Amino acid sequence: MHDPSDDSPPAPSPLRTAVRAGLALGLCSLLLLVPVWAEWHPLLSADRDISRTTHRWAVTEHGFTHVCRVLSDWVWDPVTMRLLCAAVAAWLVWRRSAWWTAAWLVTVSAVGTALQQGLKAAVGRERPRWPDPVDSAHYAAFPSGHALTATVVLGLLLWLLHRHGVRTAVWRTAVAVAVVSVAGVGLTRVWLGVHWPSDVLGGWLLGMTLVALAIAAHLRWRP
Repeated sequence: MHDPSDDSPPAPSPLRTAVRAGLALGLCSLLLLVPVWAEWHPLLSADRDISRTTHRWAVTEHGFTHVCRVLSDWVWDPVTMRLLCAAVAAWLVWRRSAWWTAAWLVTVSAVGTALQQGLKAAVGRERPRWPDPVDSAHYAAFPSGHALTATVVLGLLLWLLHRHGVRTAVWRTAVAVAVVSVAGVGLTRVWLGVHWPSDVLGGWLLGMTLVALAIAAHLRWRP
């Protein structure tokens, strides 16, 4: 007897899925970058309204603001994320058979750093300024380096865990930690008044774009 399920179209390959995701996320990043670059008034107005509200809360909620500073400036800081990436790469090199993946991991992390620094210089967006700041940051605002770096590093590490087939409990814990970290670092940057909301959104989108394209490169060219 003919099985109707045999007529279903084949599932897209992981490589094709990663490429499509990278292109779609890249388009979304571009659709955000253009109005930021052009200083589109509705976007700037929304950024200012949200930032004013969160800053009022941050000034009065001293305890929560202190926790946000510790998480943002130490736990989720880009330096911390890069050290985590370097530690995983070193472990992969120690395994000897995974040297190519280690080099891929370090290279993508470096590309993420170059991408955010290049865009910061090109866009030249000023950070929020407050008469009573609760934290400080340097360089241009767009995109958020904290959001982009956390998205890239934790996204790549999650994919490697999934690829190596870790236990369900470990996988679920890793996903929870990554989601909380990526979302949390973006929200704390807005709460602390050092980034506009669209800076963080741009960091997330660019980070996810880079992760998807990096996965496609790994699937295509890994020896």
